Amino acid sequence: EMFDLVADVEKYPQFVPHCTALRIVKSDVADGGGSILADMIVSYAAFREKFRSHVTLDRKAHRIEVAYAEGPFRKLHNLWLFRDIDGGSEIDFTIDFEFRNFLLQAAASSVFERAFVKMSDAFVERAKVVYGD
Repeated sequence: EMFDLVADVEKYPQFVPHCTALRIVKSDVADGGGSILADMIVSYAAFREKFRSHVTLDRKAHRIEVAYAEGPFRKLHNLWLFRDIDGGSEIDFTIDFEFRNFLLQAAASSVFERAFVKMSDAFVERAKVVYGD
């Protein structure tokens, strides 16, 4: 269930903090596998940035990988790994990013931990809404 929730990137503006819009540019997904090319707009305080990323879904490997395509980053890569456990899922999430702009990098670095906690909580709350407690 959590794989499906994370894979449903089109719904991110409904619940992911600071994600104000998302547009699917191209999608080649079937049976939980394939790829998506998506544009996301992220807004925080005075910053509003659009970036494009490739999302690779692999249900069999319980893996979702996001690779940067274009926008304000020098690099962006994140990886979701899902494991079924009794009564739910265990999720490993890693992210590596660097903005081209020093001011954006400084701002993002200073709030990253708080933003990550808010984002994690948003996925947990979304799972409760979609799948129940």
